[in-house]
Amino acid sequence: MVIGAGFGGLAAAIRLGARGYRVTVLDRQDIVGGRGAPFTVDGFTFDAGPTIVTAPFLFEELWELCGREMSEDVELRKLTPFYKIRFPDGSWLTCSDDAEAMRAEIAKFSPSDVAGYERFLKESREIFHTGFMKLADVPFNTLLDMLKILPNLIWLRSDRSVHAHVSKHIKDERLRIGMGFHPLFLGGNPFNATSVYSLVAYLERQWGVHFVMGGTGEMAKGMAKLIETHQGNTIRLNSEVEQILIQDGTAKGVRLASGEAIPADIVVSDADSAWLYKKMIPATFRKRWTDRKLDRARYSMSLFVWYFGTNRRYEDVGHHTILLGPRYKGLLDDIFTHHKLADDFSLYLYRPTATDPSMAPPGCDSFYVLSPVPHLDSGDDWTEIAESYRQKVAAFLDKTVLPGLESSVVCSRLATPLDFRDRLMSIKGAAFGLEPVLFQSAWFRPHNKSEDVKNLYLVGAGTHPGAGLPGVLSSARVLDTVVPDAKALV
Repeated sequence: MVIGAGFGGLAAAIRLGARGYRVTVLDRQDIVGGRGAPFTVDGFTFDAGPTIVTAPFLFEELWELCGREMSEDVELRKLTPFYKIRFPDGSWLTCSDDAEAMRAEIAKFSPSDVAGYERFLKESREIFHTGFMKLADVPFNTLLDMLKILPNLIWLRSDRSVHAHVSKHIKDERLRIGMGFHPLFLGGNPFNATSVYSLVAYLERQWGVHFVMGGTGEMAKGMAKLIETHQGNTIRLNSEVEQILIQDGTAKGVRLASGEAIPADIVVSDADSAWLYKKMIPATFRKRWTDRKLDRARYSMSLFVWYFGTNRRYEDVGHHTILLGPRYKGLLDDIFTHHKLADDFSLYLYRPTATDPSMAPPGCDSFYVLSPVPHLDSGDDWTEIAESYRQKVAAFLDKTVLPGLESSVVCSRLATPLDFRDRLMSIKGAAFGLEPVLFQSAWFRPHNKSEDVKNLYLVGAGTHPGAGLPGVLSSARVLDTVVPDAKALV
């Protein structure tokens, strides 16, 4: 039984199906994809969540397990450039996997930082080969597992933040931001997230940044096809799991919100890990992940997302654009530490129609713009402030990259921290679950093999190794190590 048809849950179902399990995937939504489930409005197609693929081999493995090639069901398009970053002074940094072009971009800002950039990239490569290739799919079931990699963590200087790591090599503050913002894509603060996340810089260089033609939701549909058509297993939508059924400390199945009880030998959860333990497992069965521990944990920021379509095309706007506000560290302190909704913001603008015009009607563009915001501990009432916040975001976009925006918008939808709490079942409305700081990573994170309930396993952003598509797919890889072979249960 797999709870959740997000990318982690779908990958887990495919891997378990390939090992002989009869698998049923349950999801409360009416479409697969979890936080990345797509939706359409008036001919516009919107990806709700993830927008890029940076480690295609993790997806290709899933098709290979079913005796197929991913290209039979999904078309990936490599993006050049990856994204452009606009700084408050109006300068632009264009990021790509073209080594010479990147050196020129660095020199444009600070010629003296070119050598430091090369050193940073070399260290990012070393961290990548240790932190990702060697450790991402290694389970941390015991403290001994953690102690075994302690020398690696010390060598990688995991105690240092990403921003501190970048700053060791690069002096220009704009370049420090441009080379070190990646933890924000994973729910982390670059000033607090462990320097292990510096590996993302090399991950992009190694495999590139890819777009799934038709939107990221097409990848989820392709994975669902593997489960149902090629493995003969089952996906049940509109099926909300309310509780894990436990007997003698062992997971025996699930009970749905409808009251239906479904037995299972193995239960795999792709739900938010804090929600799983706090809401779906009675406190009497939880010795490690108690309510007190979960209440004291640190949670990622949330997101405000505006999905909109325009009746014109903005040909000068690329596929991915990052628009930084007047503050950087101060804004992140407000979001992560003070849980305060600030007057200023930074934005990520996604225009998939730059690559795939079919995601909007002819002559139109499909967008979403994302603003990191505090989770619900901020106390803000998003039912009251969402529209005014949208208007501020729209005015900023109009002024910077999308002139005449408000008069061009023909469809619009919002997502706020309330959606992450109420629709996606995330504690505090945190968009990425537990914040990826050192003492909430690896062994300190909820384990892939539950510490509290036998035959319960975790995948997705809330367990090891963490958020992001490479992370959640690697969490499903861990199941190959920790879940017994199906024959052992017969």
